[in-house]
Amino acid sequence: MGSVKSAGLSLLLMSFLIYIADSNPNHDLSNPGCEECSLKRNVLFLREPPIYQCSGCCFSRAYPTPLKTMKTMTNPKNITSEATCCVAKHSYKTKVDRIDVRNHTECHCSTCYFHKI
Repeated sequence: MGSVKSAGLSLLLMSFLIYIADSNPNHDLSNPGCEECSLKRNVLFLREPPIYQCSGCCFSRAYPTPLKTMKTMTNPKNITSEATCCVAKHSYKTKVDRIDVRNHTECHCSTCYFHKI
């Protein structure tokens, strides 16, 4: 009798988890916590008209450096990486409390200009 109850409880829990997973089809489970590159309102500047800035994830990958390429490097490294960043395609400068701020109007994935930690 105890095994029937635990099997029933397991089945109920599994049904609930499948329901939760099925009710969120718009989430990319391959890259959790990272939204697509798009315009987001900057909450540090709460004013009208609002300030928008690009935010989100783009393509990145790492792979072993080919031996032929490593021989030509001045500082050989075992891992080579490629990446694109979420950057503004168009923007304009505006003043917010005497501070120059770039208000982005369109975003896309392109060359990473700055790598900051």
